[in-house]
Amino acid sequence: MDITANIQEVQQELNPIGVTLVAISKTKPVEDIQEAYDAGQRIFGENMVQELVEKQEKLPQDIQWHLVGHLQTNKVKYIAPFITLIQSVDSLKLLIEINKQAIKHNRVIDCLLQVDIAQEDTKFGLDHPEVIELLESEEFKAMKNVRIRGLMGIATNTEKEKEIKEEFYELKMLFDGIKVSYYRKEESFDTLSMGMSSDYKLAIEQGGNMVRLGSTIFGKRIIKHFKAK
Repeated sequence: MDITANIQEVQQELNPIGVTLVAISKTKPVEDIQEAYDAGQRIFGENMVQELVEKQEKLPQDIQWHLVGHLQTNKVKYIAPFITLIQSVDSLKLLIEINKQAIKHNRVIDCLLQVDIAQEDTKFGLDHPEVIELLESEEFKAMKNVRIRGLMGIATNTEKEKEIKEEFYELKMLFDGIKVSYYRKEESFDTLSMGMSSDYKLAIEQGGNMVRLGSTIFGKRIIKHFKAK
């Protein structure tokens, strides 16, 4: 698996159309991430806080780290000093904690609201009314240290392209509606993160501008449990 060639090939596909690549490096060794970095990749996504923190310490400090997995409130403090984007904000409670930790580090943390678009019980995320409720809440309006950059969604894991397209289309419609209603004057609300290795072309077709690719870059995952050294 040639990580360098994969990075270059995907960037040649995505750069001209203005789509941002997040290389999903969960379970991957530091050496693989370094190879992707040396090939020019700067944005990496991790699922687990512990794994993310360990890698962040060992790798170049100009890497932009995205957290893409479910985040528990008690883990926010570990990533608050350095995280570039939290893609998986799925509750007001979590956002309150992110804001609190961001204040401690005197920074504004960029976030995406994760919307549940899949026909699966195992996925996390807010439904449409919950997104609006969060944006309308007084607690959210009072926050000064988080910035909502857009939305993230994970489509149903299915072979049915029509179903996946509909889910992505629905998320794009929600994104456009929120942009007009709440962020019309703010250029920073600009990110629609949808699409993974199996369905990213469909996501781009439906208007996504950030994709999260793991196996396309690093090859198939070998499931081994990550252990803290």
